[in-house]
Amino acid sequence: MNAMEKEHRETAPGFRQRLGSALVLPLTQRLARLFSADAAAPAEDAAVAAGSIDALPAVFLAAAVPDPLYIFGPDAEILHANEAADRAFGPVARGASLRLKFRAPEMHELVGKAVAGNEASVAINYSERVPVERAYRVVASRIGNETGLFVLLFKDQSEARRIDRMRADFIANASHELRTPLASIAGFIETLRGPARDDPVARENFLQIMHNQTQRMARLIDDLLSLSRLEMKPYLKPGGQIDVVRLVEGVIEATRHLAGEYGVVIESTLPDAPIPIAGNPDELTQVFENLLENACKYGGAGGRIQVSAEQKNPLEEVRVTVRDFGPGIAEEHIPRITERFYRVDVETSRAQKGTGLGLSIVKHILTRHDARLSVRSKPGEGAAFTVHFPPVPPAARG
Repeated sequence: MNAMEKEHRETAPGFRQRLGSALVLPLTQRLARLFSADAAAPAEDAAVAAGSIDALPAVFLAAAVPDPLYIFGPDAEILHANEAADRAFGPVARGASLRLKFRAPEMHELVGKAVAGNEASVAINYSERVPVERAYRVVASRIGNETGLFVLLFKDQSEARRIDRMRADFIANASHELRTPLASIAGFIETLRGPARDDPVARENFLQIMHNQTQRMARLIDDLLSLSRLEMKPYLKPGGQIDVVRLVEGVIEATRHLAGEYGVVIESTLPDAPIPIAGNPDELTQVFENLLENACKYGGAGGRIQVSAEQKNPLEEVRVTVRDFGPGIAEEHIPRITERFYRVDVETSRAQKGTGLGLSIVKHILTRHDARLSVRSKPGEGAAFTVHFPPVPPAARG
């Protein structure tokens, strides 16, 4: 006898009678209609009622619900909690008060409205902060019309809320990043119309600054468009194979001029033999361009950058590392550096013409390639960014 069967057999007789087979269908209908846009039509409900579902105990159906669910009586006494409820909020004794289990005033009001019976169902937003913060949409509803039983269902909306916050933060950050250069340009235009109108030296200086600010906005918009394109096709895997050694060599050569501007020497340790990976050459070129440009801009104080690639055997992952010897990154920043608009040092990033989106673009491209980025760094010792690619099986190599 499993735990669920034991619990069902030990349930008080009165509760078992009130949750007989006649009540099973109303319970399933209610749960379906609360959270599904494709609820069964009345004719379909009747067909289901005529089938074997009538013979199922209600506690079995409650256990099948993936969300936390409580069945309670008119005095808010808990008569049954499914496994999802026990996992989310901890086990509870049968007969315990729902009002003591959830002490928030809004939960008490919700239960009270359900028991009062003025509405078929009522719902609220509810948050738990211990042990971790979770957000729920909670619905309380009658089970049938004359059973004296009620159901409390929690729909976890934490991920949706997190995405909403990220979207709001993204819009706020993007607006701020665009507003700053626009405000600068507007200020210089006003100055050129006034005090600097007849000053050719000041006019030329201000025009150059305005040009730089428009370039900054153009870079930001380009990065936003790149990020948008990547987010529209996150699961569309690239086809074809490329030699990552030759690709990285090409990026190194294209970056040497920028490295020279920052007084940086690029040293490479790349194998002579090709290393095949599955990938889109344009997107992966963008990945290594971003990593090398960042190493030049933010790690250039070390005077050199090391680039290496290796695959110990054909069945192991491919690793490409870009290492600088600059100031490094404090440990608390590393988990967040691939977030959109996250900057370790805002002023330095803007001074180096960064948009705050480069590593986020890198992360999205690598996700599409089933690859990942790891970062090792200590303040004062530089930083190493390693891209890990899955191996191409020998039988699949072109």
